[in-house]
Amino acid sequence: MKIDLLSKVIELKSKKKEFSIITDLQTAKNYVYDPNCKLDKDLEDFKINIKESFTNRKDGMIKDTNLFIKNYYRPIQVVIVGAVHIAQYFVEFAKNLNIEINIIDPRGYFASEKRFPDTNIINQWPKDAFKKISLNERTALIALTHDPKIDDPAIQEALKRKCFYIGALGSKNTHKNRCERLKENGFKDDEIQKIFGPIGIKFGGRSAPEIALSIIFQLMTEIYRK
Repeated sequence: MKIDLLSKVIELKSKKKEFSIITDLQTAKNYVYDPNCKLDKDLEDFKINIKESFTNRKDGMIKDTNLFIKNYYRPIQVVIVGAVHIAQYFVEFAKNLNIEINIIDPRGYFASEKRFPDTNIINQWPKDAFKKISLNERTALIALTHDPKIDDPAIQEALKRKCFYIGALGSKNTHKNRCERLKENGFKDDEIQKIFGPIGIKFGGRSAPEIALSIIFQLMTEIYRK
């Protein structure tokens, strides 16, 4: 790769931008695809296919070409409310995924460096924690405490900020009561229906690691639907 292209890649990574590296396997020439910049004139004929591969997060050969595309994306931000056992397993399982995890829990004896090494921990109530980290359309919020005083404010903020994934732990009856509280706080049915509750893909698992795994499966499905 030429120095100018390498410099551009380093710059895009440092700015946490999303981009692709495209290689012509016949000529060995490299290109950098930045969705916010004009495409190299050599690639104009393949613009639609390149954009489609980038949008669909699909690495590999671009159909009917000699072009190989490798996509690079910003990490997805995951906010876990509740430093419980399920959260510990989630963090462990998610180590090699392209996500950044933040743990929010005002209970310091749960949310500790010892239980969550190398993880951003905020020992505050959600209302205060969200002054330090912001939620947006690229954020997933996972509520695990079972305590409405902690979970509800976090879920309400996630709905307001239009997080692409919102999941909450609890039985069907617990979720029904949660939905009623949200309605009382002015949220509409179409908003509430965006919440995955009970959280996780249903495959019969009940232990903490099984539930954590089911949440990851569900979350990754939603990431690739984005």
